[in-house]
Amino acid sequence: MTGDKPGDKSGGGPLRAVHHGAAAVRLEGITKRFPGVVANKDIALTVDKGTVHAIVGENGAGKSTLMKILYGVQQPDEGTIEIDGTVRQLRSPADAIAAGIGMVFQHFQLADNLTVLENVVLGAERLHGIGEGARAKIREISDAYGLDVRPDALVADLGVGARQRIEILKVLYRGARIIILDEPTAVLVPQEVDELFDNLRELKSEGLTVMFISHKLDEVLKVADAITVIRRGTTVAEVDPSGVTPRQLAELMVGSELPSPSTEESTVTRTPMLTVDGISLDDPAGGRELLDGIDLTIHAGEVVGIAGVEGNGQAELVEVIMGMREPTTGRILLGDVDISDWQVREIREAGMGYIPEDRHRHGLLLEAPLWENVILGHQTESVNVSGPGGVLVNASAAKRETETIVEEFDVRTPSINVTSGSLSGGNQQKLIIGREMRRNPRVLIAAHPTRGVDVGAQAAIWDHIKAARRNGLGVLLISADLEELVGLSDTIRVILRGGLSGEFDPDVVTREELGAAMTGAQTTPADPAAPATHTTSPAADRRPEGTTDVPDAGTHDEGTTR
Repeated sequence: MTGDKPGDKSGGGPLRAVHHGAAAVRLEGITKRFPGVVANKDIALTVDKGTVHAIVGENGAGKSTLMKILYGVQQPDEGTIEIDGTVRQLRSPADAIAAGIGMVFQHFQLADNLTVLENVVLGAERLHGIGEGARAKIREISDAYGLDVRPDALVADLGVGARQRIEILKVLYRGARIIILDEPTAVLVPQEVDELFDNLRELKSEGLTVMFISHKLDEVLKVADAITVIRRGTTVAEVDPSGVTPRQLAELMVGSELPSPSTEESTVTRTPMLTVDGISLDDPAGGRELLDGIDLTIHAGEVVGIAGVEGNGQAELVEVIMGMREPTTGRILLGDVDISDWQVREIREAGMGYIPEDRHRHGLLLEAPLWENVILGHQTESVNVSGPGGVLVNASAAKRETETIVEEFDVRTPSINVTSGSLSGGNQQKLIIGREMRRNPRVLIAAHPTRGVDVGAQAAIWDHIKAARRNGLGVLLISADLEELVGLSDTIRVILRGGLSGEFDPDVVTREELGAAMTGAQTTPADPAAPATHTTSPAADRRPEGTTDVPDAGTHDEGTTR
């Protein structure tokens, strides 16, 4: 290991990664400056051919900037880039693609109004044409790597998981030999993560090189051949995964141990805050219902977790609750008030907080300064408006509010006047969460609140949710992170093909049981009649006195809902 050494009391700290054979990528002295911040400083990195090389670091450490430099999106102020032993000037993504580099961004680069085939061939029409040749090639790659991509599907109709697979296919379609994956497992269930890792090993065995950016340290240790740690814009360590633990890796990244999402004691009350009663939603294009008889109640002080593979109705459920879509049948109550036909603005004003699944598409104006983003969704509230009838933006008040959010939620930024697009993903997320939590909502709809954020930011976000829960907040938590769901939730439900399973007790359910239910192998809680052996003491009996236990498995056939 080079650089800082973690405080490993057991002795024998992480081992330095050993390089074998030729280097696919070698970066020396890479430095990149932006106004008010040095994103990368004297970066040194060597990636061997035919390996999976992980790059870890907290949000804002400079990982994404470094990968954008390698992909030609940005140019370094100093330093050299070698690809396969040849110094390259990568002035654009086209240069990087020509050099055999492909990148799958955390935030997808897809046109919603085009089909999968049209997105894949866009800019690469000369490779296999735009018709049957391209369609056949897409199916060949999809089958070879188990991507399950349908060439003629409209991207607008696809979930986040399917969009990610399209991005991976785009890279392979262009013949990349060096593949950069930015948080590729953020939307996958455990079985899918294992399948992806199998695919990465297959790519590696065929001589391809994978650079893997992730905040999930257990996954990094599972798949990587070498790990580079970046802190505050520079490389501080290179380690062999066989000689390092997640705790040591976290210490290298942020100077602290891995956080735990444990919610400790139950705070669930009998007061219903949000009731979803028999909600169904028809598919306007025909086919099966997008939502099928959803019944769900969230009480004050309760976190209800929703697990599921992307595209099974999570997004539609959120859109119906938030008033973006009108349900076909059923009703939604906020407290005891029917809000089924309310507009989004009315629902927000009534006390509904919202953390969107995709912060770039639905949570931020990337070209607007932070203080303008803090107004979004709350533009009718007194803190943000002034003048007769509250029709003018109170910029000074909004800026004071933004300064408070930056301080309380540790949003790392040189100024509240910089654009939200200039922040790292984790700091963007903290800004959104601060914006919502500062309004003291009655109910919070949180879709993937820690997706793409580092362990330090994860801990901060979990703490804010737990504190609000203790104060009576009701939370609907939708997440692909099963550790997060099990640790934060008082009850877990699985959504599959638009329907909800019975309740899973987070104290006894296993990741494998949830994963099986999410993929349809099992749709009901496993052996609920067996004695409840609680394996995680901090959350021991989350349900309040008088509430019901897990439903009997015999009352739920596979594929049915409550």
